[in-house]
Amino acid sequence: MEANTSSYKIILGSSSVARRKILSEMGYQFTIVTADIDEKSIRKETPEELVMALAEAKAEAIVQRLHVDDYLKEAEPTLLITCDQVVVYGGVVREKPSSKEEAQQFLKDYSGRHAATVGSVLVTNLKTGLRKGEWDRVEIYFNEIPDETIEKLVDEGITLNVAGGLIIEHPLILPFVKEVVGTTDSVMGLPKALTEKLLKDAM
Repeated sequence: MEANTSSYKIILGSSSVARRKILSEMGYQFTIVTADIDEKSIRKETPEELVMALAEAKAEAIVQRLHVDDYLKEAEPTLLITCDQVVVYGGVVREKPSSKEEAQQFLKDYSGRHAATVGSVLVTNLKTGLRKGEWDRVEIYFNEIPDETIEKLVDEGITLNVAGGLIIEHPLILPFVKEVVGTTDSVMGLPKALTEKLLKDAM
């Protein structure tokens, strides 16, 4: 995997622990720069359009913060990865829960039913300005989730930091995940195969 890191540098435009972990697992070294945008001010008709627009807005905000001229002079290109994700349940888009009560309600809704994650990955080549982005959708089916499990999970506070309060890799929730149609890494926020493809396309 070492060859991955030699031809270009990578900036991950996300503070997500899961995304950092996945990108490291892919064999990449990277630096982190986060975007400070008002996500609620960006609205779109479909979840796919929304996550793409948010990834674009994050890329724009980070490009404004970086001294892009420095990247133009460097021998190797620098690729910026920005992402966004929402959960779709019953045709309604869900972002991060605004309270523990809302997180609890979200999880109760998933119990015995199904939800989907829609995530975007956008790669910006800071040397050429070229941008390549796509979205990915995963369907998740749940068995009944006991109320005490939901309470325990919500009390940890972690569900407030993820879209739709949905965190399938957590040891408390994992036993109640019936089926995942798509990849778990995509649900966690960074689909490996898609990211790999977009990094190549943006070169």
